[in-house]
Amino acid sequence: MHEAGEPIKFAYFIESVLASVLTMMVDGKSVEVGLAGKEGFIGLPLLVGFTTSATRVIMQVRGSAYRINAKKFLKLLPTSPTLAKKFSRYSLDLGMQAVHVAACNRQEVDERLARWLLMSQDRLDGDAVPLTQDFLPHMLGTRRASVTIAAGILQKAGLITYNRGHVTIENRALLEDAACECYATMKKQSVKWDQEANWLGTLPR
Repeated sequence: MHEAGEPIKFAYFIESVLASVLTMMVDGKSVEVGLAGKEGFIGLPLLVGFTTSATRVIMQVRGSAYRINAKKFLKLLPTSPTLAKKFSRYSLDLGMQAVHVAACNRQEVDERLARWLLMSQDRLDGDAVPLTQDFLPHMLGTRRASVTIAAGILQKAGLITYNRGHVTIENRALLEDAACECYATMKKQSVKWDQEANWLGTLPR
């Protein structure tokens, strides 16, 4: 969706995509610093005058999203104060994510995996998160072997099941207990988006 150091051509209003915001290292390694789903928007750097992206943003789970040309978006933004306010709140929410994800990286891998699965489920519909253990190490910034062990711990405890590229959350309440405290803090502090309101409803016609 966006590439680090490259021009931002489009902004995206997400309906059902799960997108990862990644910080890229010189050696090509990456670590996830943000996650956007049905509540999300991709293109925040445009709001403060940046025309290139500092991060890579990839579509992690396929779905639908509306996109708008970056130049057209910037022309529309001043005409909708309500939309501008939503962007300010969402910027704070995404920034808070990055802060807590950084703190969470000091925790055990199984706690971080639990947090990540909960965040993903919050941004998707249903209990299944379509992911593979090849992809999760990039998201958590750790080795595949560590993710395999962490997933085994959660599965043995009956919190999740993993089968053919899908992780299914079996017991959300216990998974929340197993997650690092970062998740509870984010959930408590995060902006409560009104399900009846949506990004597109605030765009001028």
